[in-house]
Amino acid sequence: MPDPRSEGLPRPLTAKELQALLQSSTPPLVVDVREQQELAMAVFPGDVVHLPLSSAQQWMDGLPARFSSDQDVVVLCHAGVRSWQFGCWLLAQMPELKVWNLEGGIDAWSTQVDSSVPRY
Repeated sequence: MPDPRSEGLPRPLTAKELQALLQSSTPPLVVDVREQQELAMAVFPGDVVHLPLSSAQQWMDGLPARFSSDQDVVVLCHAGVRSWQFGCWLLAQMPELKVWNLEGGIDAWSTQVDSSVPRY
């Protein structure tokens, strides 16, 4: 597997690190790429941009307007795999962005930060 610190790849971020970033004066933009039925099972707390991968054709054209190079982006999914793939794609489209991938996804958030978020 490529080194995630290499140019053009999302940087890994733990759930505890994300929690600290969300409480900072400049919180990141959080993008959740899970499907609607997954959101119904386990909602990520706080402001999130929901971009389900299965609906990419519906939101892809407006994607550049959603991001700013001066705000970090954290992508998440259930376990961190789909979000990592999306993060790689996003950086290929907009290499000026600073993209982080939540390692372990919403599942890690549930076990490491907020046990009230159901696991599935």
